[in-house]
Amino acid sequence: METKRPGDSVYVVGETLNELGGSEYYKLQGYIGRTVPKVRGAQARKTFQTITKAIDLGLVRACHDLSEGGLAIAASEMALAGGYGMELDLAKVPRKKVDRNDLVLFSESNSRFLVEIPRDAKGEFEALMKGKVYAEIGKVAENSKLTVRGLNGAAVVDASLENLRRSWKTTLSSGVDET
Repeated sequence: METKRPGDSVYVVGETLNELGGSEYYKLQGYIGRTVPKVRGAQARKTFQTITKAIDLGLVRACHDLSEGGLAIAASEMALAGGYGMELDLAKVPRKKVDRNDLVLFSESNSRFLVEIPRDAKGEFEALMKGKVYAEIGKVAENSKLTVRGLNGAAVVDASLENLRRSWKTTLSSGVDET
């Protein structure tokens, strides 16, 4: 799942919906929410089959599901594991009725993936994805930062991997470092 090569493209496969009900993000905000992620069986099957085929063909260098914690957590985990940052643009994320940065970042819609695709495999990957919901949303960065532009183009995340790692190791509720 870790980022592997600076300059590689980063894609989201699957559609982001306003589905945060029951999420950790909503819990931290004091919400319960009514928009629990729904499984769309036929669509999920097609997405999983296509992702599996792309992996089997060697078109995918890294892959992470966008479930618990959504795009924000998946991108952070990939970057932390690989040591390379990411530059992402939320305006490019395939979405339906989602018009806020936090909803795009933390939606837990099912059957979505964040994938790293080598530059020389983009054409073949996009041909395989034809007819599916997907979009190139950024690239793997040579630096060790996670940078995310929001829906209006302004920076909404500009964090070093060191700071992300420190936050990850510190519990949100107690502020006690568990290392």
